[in-house]
Amino acid sequence: MASISPHVRFPDGKCKEGMNFYKAIFGGAVEFMTVGDAPADAGLPEELDKKLIMHASLENNDFYLSGSDMMRDPIKAGDNVSIMVDCQNQKEVDDIFAKLAKGGDVFMKPEETFWGGYFGMVTDKYGVEWSLNFQMKPVK
Repeated sequence: MASISPHVRFPDGKCKEGMNFYKAIFGGAVEFMTVGDAPADAGLPEELDKKLIMHASLENNDFYLSGSDMMRDPIKAGDNVSIMVDCQNQKEVDDIFAKLAKGGDVFMKPEETFWGGYFGMVTDKYGVEWSLNFQMKPVK
């Protein structure tokens, strides 16, 4: 069964600052992956600031929060939180994604990624943003 957690898109390169703020409140361990950590063949635009956070995670027992400086559109107050779904396998990603995509807007069809995940992003017909991931290989 898939598990869900909130994902925060931070404006103005504030992901590191924001995730460390939440760490000070909730405790736990925080990890960051920057644009500069991505391999050259990841398909990212070269003009992206290499210091931007592609993915951050904060974990403390059952508490999990992810975040990023990366966004597909400008943030409006209130629309910077999406739902991250950690799936058990690729089939679960595909099945859930197909259902969410009906009447919605597909941003990224599920595909294998350089971080070892099978990942896709969709906004459903109600305007809720979803990211689905199955981690095929451990993140280094």
